[in-house]
Amino acid sequence: MPSPTYQFDQSATAVLQSWAQSVRDTAVSPFAAAQQLARRLGAQVDPDTGQTHFGFWLPHLAGPLFLELLTPLDALDLAAPVQSCRFRRQRFPLTITADFAWAVVSGPRAGTRRQIGDFYWLTYQDDEGHWHTLPDPLARSVPFGVFAPAELYDWRQMLAQRADAGYFQQLDAEMTPAGLPRLAGPTNILQLHVGTASADGTLAGLADHYRSIAAKLAAGQPLTPAEQHYVGYDAVQLMPIEPTIEYEAGPAFWQPIEAAADAHEISVALRRPDMTNWGYDVITIASPAPNPALLASGRPDELLDLITTLHTFPGKPIQVIFDVVYGHADNQALPLLPPQAIAGPGMYGQNLSYRQPMLRALLLEMQRRKSDYGVDGLRVDGAQDFKYWDAAAQELKHDDAYLQLMNDLPQEAAGVRYLPWMIFEDGRPWPRDDWELASSYREITKQLPNVVQWGPLTFAHNTPFLFTFWIGKWWRIQEIARVGSHWITGCANHDTLRRGTQVPLDARVNTYLGATLPEIYRNGYDNPAAKLFDYALMPGIPMDFINASMRAPWSFIRNTDDRWGVKVVSEESRFLDWAVPAPLFARADVFARLKGRGFAERRELRRFMLALDLAVRMTGYHLLGVVRQLNALDPALPGAPFSVPALKEIARDWMDDVHDLCNVARYAADADPARAAFNLAVREFRRQRPFLRQNFAPTDHLAYLQPMDGSVLFYGRRTAPNGEQLLFVANMEGAPRTVAPTALPIPDLPAAGWRLALATPGLDVAAPADPLTLHDSQGAVFTRRD
Repeated sequence: MPSPTYQFDQSATAVLQSWAQSVRDTAVSPFAAAQQLARRLGAQVDPDTGQTHFGFWLPHLAGPLFLELLTPLDALDLAAPVQSCRFRRQRFPLTITADFAWAVVSGPRAGTRRQIGDFYWLTYQDDEGHWHTLPDPLARSVPFGVFAPAELYDWRQMLAQRADAGYFQQLDAEMTPAGLPRLAGPTNILQLHVGTASADGTLAGLADHYRSIAAKLAAGQPLTPAEQHYVGYDAVQLMPIEPTIEYEAGPAFWQPIEAAADAHEISVALRRPDMTNWGYDVITIASPAPNPALLASGRPDELLDLITTLHTFPGKPIQVIFDVVYGHADNQALPLLPPQAIAGPGMYGQNLSYRQPMLRALLLEMQRRKSDYGVDGLRVDGAQDFKYWDAAAQELKHDDAYLQLMNDLPQEAAGVRYLPWMIFEDGRPWPRDDWELASSYREITKQLPNVVQWGPLTFAHNTPFLFTFWIGKWWRIQEIARVGSHWITGCANHDTLRRGTQVPLDARVNTYLGATLPEIYRNGYDNPAAKLFDYALMPGIPMDFINASMRAPWSFIRNTDDRWGVKVVSEESRFLDWAVPAPLFARADVFARLKGRGFAERRELRRFMLALDLAVRMTGYHLLGVVRQLNALDPALPGAPFSVPALKEIARDWMDDVHDLCNVARYAADADPARAAFNLAVREFRRQRPFLRQNFAPTDHLAYLQPMDGSVLFYGRRTAPNGEQLLFVANMEGAPRTVAPTALPIPDLPAAGWRLALATPGLDVAAPADPLTLHDSQGAVFTRRD
C-alpha cells in the first residue's frame, strides 16, 4: 500500500485562524462566538478544495501542539477480532489562537463505505518530554474506540447518497414561528437496545431484520409472531448508540508496539471493540460517531442504512428517535476533556459545565451532527441532571435555558432543515427524598409546549407485578387522564424491567399473574390488560420495549468495570429468580461462560449470587473481605477458593453471559401467536384513532368498580370527534370479577349498539350486555356509532 506524504497548508491555516479570531472579536457574546466556532471544529473535508480542516478547543494547553496523521500501510479488516497494522506517521504543527488550535492539510484520505480513511488525533509533549495524545471530541468515526485516533470520514458523501431523500420532502410537520417545520410526533414507540434487538446485535443486523420484514410485507407474506412485535409502530427509539466506556483494566483496542517517539512508521496491535453496555455509560467524546461495538462493518453508514430502511418501510414510514445522553460523562472522560468542561463529580460520574460557553456550544454541535443522520426525534436522558451552581443563591439550579437550546436546534437532511420531535426524561425534584410524590413530570412541557416527557408510570420505580400497584397508582392514572397528552406512557421499558429484577423476593407479588416468579415478572410487563388500557383508552404516547414484548430477559449490561464490577454484579443477585426459570437455564447456550467455571446448576449460581450480595454488603465492598467470606462457606461454592482476580473474571463472565441471554432473537421461536396478534391489533386500533392521545374530554369517563371485592377493575368511555364511542373494561389485578359491560355505572351509557373491537387472548365475549367474567389481566373494548 502506498505511503503518501501530506502537506501542511500554512496559507489556508492562516485564513482559518483569521476567521476564528474575527468571530471572537465581532460576536455579540462569548456563547454566540462559541456557536460559530463549534461548526468548524473537528475534522472536515472541504468539498471545494479537497483539503482537510482541523480545529480543536484546548483551553488547558499552551503548546506546542501537533496534529498526528496515521495512514494504514497494511490492509485493515475492521471486522477482525485481533490484528496488527503498520501506519505511516506524520506530524504537523497546529496554529494556536487563544483557546483553539487549527491546521489545514492537503492529501489526507477520508473514509467511505468502501474505503478506510486516515486516522488522526492531537499530540503534544509535557515538560519532561513525554508524548501525550488527545482524541477529537467531534469525531464521526472511531473504529477502535474513543481512546484511539479517530478516522477521518467523508460524512458529506455518505449523507448525500442517502436512499430516503424523498421522505424529507413530505415531512409531517407544523411550521414554527421561527420559520422551521417541527416534526409531528408518533402515535406509539418501540424501544430497542441495538446490541440485543437482532441476532448479531449490530446496526446492520437490525437493518437487515427490518428489511426482511419489509420484503415479506411487500410480497404479501405473513409475518411470524416474533416479527409482528417489530411492526405496528410509528417510531422506534434506539437506546443510546454513542461510544461508551471501555475496559478499565484493558486490553486497549489501539496499542502501539514499541517504537521511537519520532518514528515515521509505527506498528499497532489492534482489537475490534467488543465492550457491551446498556448505552448510558458514555464518555461524551466522539458522540457524533456510532458506537463501534454496534457496527458489523466498522462503517458509520450502517446507522444511515437503518434510518433509510425505516423511512422507506412499506405502508407507512417508521420514524427514528435517538436516545441521547448529555446530562453526565463517565469518569473515563476526565483525561480526555479539558478541565474547564468538568463541573465536578456527580451521581453517574462527572457533571459537565453547561454554563461554560464553549462546552455549551460543543455539546449542541455534537447533538446537531448526530441528528443530521436524519433523525425524527430525540429523547433526552436525565433532563433533570442539567444543572449549574448559582453562586449568588448558593444552590444548584436546573439549566432550562440549555434544554430550550436543545429543543430549538435545527438539523438538516437531504437539503431540508427542520426541528425534531422532542422527549425529555425529567423527574425533578429527583433525587430529593419526596421526588416520587412531588414530581409533576410537567416542568418541561409547561415551558416548551411542543415537548413530551416521560410520564409518572414510565419511570424505573413502577413495578406492575406487585399487588395493589394499579390501585395504588390511581391518583397518577387520574393525572394521565386529565393532562397526559404530552406524556410517554407504559410500564415496560429498559428502566422498569431492570428495576423489576431487583425487587426483594419476599415482596407481595401478584400471584394471579403466574405460578412462578419468572411467570409473574413476564406477565406483569407484557400484560394484555395494561396494553389495552394504554392503547385503547388512555391519553399519551404508549411505548413498548422489545424485550418485554418478546418475553426476553433484561438487565443492567456493562462488561468494562474493573474497580466496581463485582459490586455491580452483586446488585443483580435476584436476577435468576425473576428472569431465568430453570428450563431456560438448562439450555446449553445460557450462562455458558459461568457453567464453564463450574456453575452447572441454577441453584449453585443462585447460591453464589446471594452469597456475593451479602458479602459485599457485610464488608462494605472490601474485596479481600468478600473473598474471605465466600471461601469460608460450607459446603464450598463452585470455583472456590476464590481470589480477587477470580471474582473480577466471574463478574465479567456474568455480564457477557447476561448480554447474550438478553438477545431477543433467542426467543423468536417461542413467541406466542395469539399474544403477538393481540398486541399488534391493539397498536393498529390506536393508530386508527389518533384522538386517543388527547386528554379526557368532559364527556369521557374513567373509574374503578367499587367495592373492589379483591379485584381492581378499571372501566371507562371515550368519545371520538367523529362520534364513535369506546367502552373499556379490564381486570388490572386480583380475583376474577363478573360484570355486564353495558351495565357499568357510566353516566348516559347507551345500552345498545355496541360491538366487540378488542379482547385479550383467551377471553370469550358473548354479547356486551351479557355477564363477562374477567380474570387478572383480561379485558375488552367495545365500539359503537349512533
